[in-house]
Amino acid sequence: MSPAVLVKHLQVSYGRQPVLRDLSFEVPEGAFFIIIGPNSSGKTTLLRAIAGTVQPQQGQVEIWGDPVSHFSKKALARLIAVVPQRVATDIPFTVQEVVLMGRSPHVGWMGLEQQKDLDLAVEAMTFTNVAHLAQRALSQLSGGELQRVIIARAICQQPRLLLLDEPTAALDPAHQVGIMDLMAQLQEERGLTVVMVSHDLNLAAMYGVQLLLLKEGKTIQSGRPADVLTYALLEQTYGCPVLVDENPLGRVPRVTLVPRRFLGRPFDP
Repeated sequence: MSPAVLVKHLQVSYGRQPVLRDLSFEVPEGAFFIIIGPNSSGKTTLLRAIAGTVQPQQGQVEIWGDPVSHFSKKALARLIAVVPQRVATDIPFTVQEVVLMGRSPHVGWMGLEQQKDLDLAVEAMTFTNVAHLAQRALSQLSGGELQRVIIARAICQQPRLLLLDEPTAALDPAHQVGIMDLMAQLQEERGLTVVMVSHDLNLAAMYGVQLLLLKEGKTIQSGRPADVLTYALLEQTYGCPVLVDENPLGRVPRVTLVPRRFLGRPFDP
């Protein structure tokens, strides 16, 4: 069986500035795969390359065995849904209208929704717990509500691969866990392959089946959280002291940043 995503010797540059440098990895079908790394390490560019919106200078990305470059935009949109880092809220659409936009790759040439499309939108809104907001404008939503609406739009698209760029950024802890639980539910119950960019190492450890650690566009390590989130690799990548121990909730790493004022002091749990 072909992996959901296969990246082979990928190199992407903006002008003369290389952003991704000879990346190679694969994402198994049905995996919850999380990309981590410092700012400017190429995480968002990598998502865009997988989505087919950025063209590599070298190498290629394959989706279920076929190069992304071989798909039309509409064919890709039937396979891949993207939840971007930022969404404009000053557009005059209701929640239901935005969620229905996920059906655009599937509707006919006249762009008219059928009852099936409306039913799928309701199902997606119910699944993400935003059905009660259906007639509300995007500008009236909280950050957590907005993220759930955009995820509902992606679910309504009926993709096989879901790409998310820092979906928990700027959310409070309760909404962060809610979004991550929702992603895990999609992966476990619907068999969706989820590829997500995150800055939160502890959420990545608790939810990710596999992690990819990047720095300056290069792979530092990939694999299970315990293989990636080690003291040596994190200090090498982020350039700051950390404490890595076992999370009391399970056998996954727990990462604690060490402020300067604690350096040199013995650890007293």
